[in-house]
Amino acid sequence: MLHFESGIKEILENPKSPFYILTPEEKEELQDSISLTSYRRNEYIFREGDKPSGFMMLVTGKVKIFKEGVGGREQIIRMSKPMGIIGYRAFFADENHIATAVTLEDSVIANISMEFIMHRAVKNSEFSLRLIRKLARELGFANLRTVTLTQKHIRGRLAESLILLAEKYGFEHDGTTLKVYMSREDIANLSNMTTSNAIRTLSTFANEKLITIDGRKIKILDLQRLDRISKLG
Repeated sequence: MLHFESGIKEILENPKSPFYILTPEEKEELQDSISLTSYRRNEYIFREGDKPSGFMMLVTGKVKIFKEGVGGREQIIRMSKPMGIIGYRAFFADENHIATAVTLEDSVIANISMEFIMHRAVKNSEFSLRLIRKLARELGFANLRTVTLTQKHIRGRLAESLILLAEKYGFEHDGTTLKVYMSREDIANLSNMTTSNAIRTLSTFANEKLITIDGRKIKILDLQRLDRISKLG
């Protein structure tokens, strides 16, 4: 797991971090307002109905954020990667969480005090703008996903989910294996379909030489054809 010093360094020096543009004085102040927590795979970070404990950002690892629907069925609404903000809606709205966050692998979460975020947002306009842009991009993504999950057919939804995972997490060193290992149920919940439909469609994609499957490892063999299937819906 990440040590505290290296975790703080990553938050302050990674250009993708919203705290990267803080002044040296502000970065020093931040270190007194932050805590790091290690989570094992499949651990809950927060649950629906919980009150936000602070401003949370993923330092290392992968996280899924989902909402329970009818009959307890999960719908994954967002996936997070390092330097991604999680639980921000409840934080800024001063409301309880309306979704649940669970780790997909061993992860480290940074928790920054509300006082620091609000004070810096008022004092540092560049920091405020950086946060607003980050949240606006998340909102745009959510709007596009809403259209996808309600209008595309099963093949189009699954193809888009595989492309999303490739764009979000990238590939292993071989350039084809997705750098995230999800259960069939999680893939189904990301694609708004039943697990049985996800399994059948993945098998169909494998027969069509679009992908290969080895347990939870998925290799993308033809990203262009997957993209066409996704766009056709």
